[in-house]
Amino acid sequence: MAHAHQKTDSHTVSFQVDPVVLELGQRFVDAGHELSLVGGPVRDLFLGRISPDLDFTTDATPDQTVALIKKWADNYWEIGRAFGTIGMRKGGFQIEITTYRADAYDPESRKPVVAFGTSLTDDLLRRDFTINAMALRLPMLELVDPFGGVRDLHASILNTPGPPETSFSDDPLRMMRAARFAAQLGVSLHPDVREAMVRMAERISIISAERVRDELVKLLNAAHPRAGVDLLVDTGLADLVLPEVSALRLESDEHHRHKDVYQHSLQVLEQAAALETAADGPVPGPDFVLRFAALMHDVGKPATRRFEPGGAVSFRHHDMVGAKLTAKRMKALRFDNDTIKAVARLVELHMRFYGYGEAGWSDSAVRRYITDAGPLLERLHRLTRSDVTTRNQRKADRLSFAYDDLEDRIAALREKESLEAVRPDLDGGEIMALLGLKPGPVVGRAYKFLLEERMEHGPLDPAVAESRLRDWWAAQPEAAPDGADSSTTEEP
Repeated sequence: MAHAHQKTDSHTVSFQVDPVVLELGQRFVDAGHELSLVGGPVRDLFLGRISPDLDFTTDATPDQTVALIKKWADNYWEIGRAFGTIGMRKGGFQIEITTYRADAYDPESRKPVVAFGTSLTDDLLRRDFTINAMALRLPMLELVDPFGGVRDLHASILNTPGPPETSFSDDPLRMMRAARFAAQLGVSLHPDVREAMVRMAERISIISAERVRDELVKLLNAAHPRAGVDLLVDTGLADLVLPEVSALRLESDEHHRHKDVYQHSLQVLEQAAALETAADGPVPGPDFVLRFAALMHDVGKPATRRFEPGGAVSFRHHDMVGAKLTAKRMKALRFDNDTIKAVARLVELHMRFYGYGEAGWSDSAVRRYITDAGPLLERLHRLTRSDVTTRNQRKADRLSFAYDDLEDRIAALREKESLEAVRPDLDGGEIMALLGLKPGPVVGRAYKFLLEERMEHGPLDPAVAESRLRDWWAAQPEAAPDGADSSTTEEP
């Protein structure tokens, strides 16, 4: 590991750089080219972190870059050649080398028009933020920081190398990136940057849903997701990318007859993230499904708010409405179907526990809770616990004790019964053989009946299951008086 010391305005910084970086820099210099480590990896050196993904910039063209690395790299690819980028893998690092850029953007286009440049300073000027506009010139490890990135990093300020209006006009997604960096690094926005985001928020609408989605995932999976979401809402970006969350602010009515649903949702998000587990636990963090469900769990409230006699406020069925709104928003953001179903299901189930806290449940109700949650059960545990934000400690303790009791009962039932994939005590083949049926809708009804029996009573002895199935069948209209096979009868 190579070391170098750099004197900045008021700080001496020690860099530890892998020999792979120096070796690559020397290859380019020996060939008469410039090469610099740039962007996030340089920022991370100041933060004491080493990234396995390394970004470089050079005055070499993509063709010249390929000629220099094709025999040196473990393997390489040219997918980003049109944007001046050559990718490769070497010694455990994933590396991208991009020709100096002097991008020209069409204000109405989602994609930049690429123009190659010849100057490292000009290349740094076109980058998103000053903390990402620093470079280490190789192989001598000379820090190049023309826009005060080190200063802003030490001050925890997010600023742009040039006017923020120019930066955000060039690529409006940078506004969401600003919120993401606030969530990841705990930085504050320079007032000019925040003001530009407010004025230009509507430009985010020209960005593809996929790019917006990817930034949102990074933001929510960051160390401080609440700060990032709050920035999206405060600047107006959420009005366009997550309007359901912005709408929660309307739920603090003028008479303050119930809690602020928006701030509650942010607190639930924080509390859910705090309940994630280590990599070997049931919900390894960061878990986007849990976090997004926590943020969206109450988005059905604006549409279901009712003022009741006596001044109470109700939100009946906001869980069902919220699940539909969540799925609709995630589809618009081009999430995959599995992720959409998981988040929407958690939103739908987040109120289910409160019936237990009020009245207690039978074993059959506990079984239904387990099977309805399915593989989401551990996330549902955490979402439900996180949904308690009351300042009334007695109420909070009562809910916590009730959920402790529910988890204990779930554990006890799981030990006695196989509840991970509840099935009837007789399968489809056994049902058809017992009743003399052929495949058809009647078999499905019989299967559903036995599943209900399994839920209600737990595992049944096969003889008991057969007896109950025969009793059920005797009451069905398809059962012929003489017991003859009526499986050919079709339902209308």
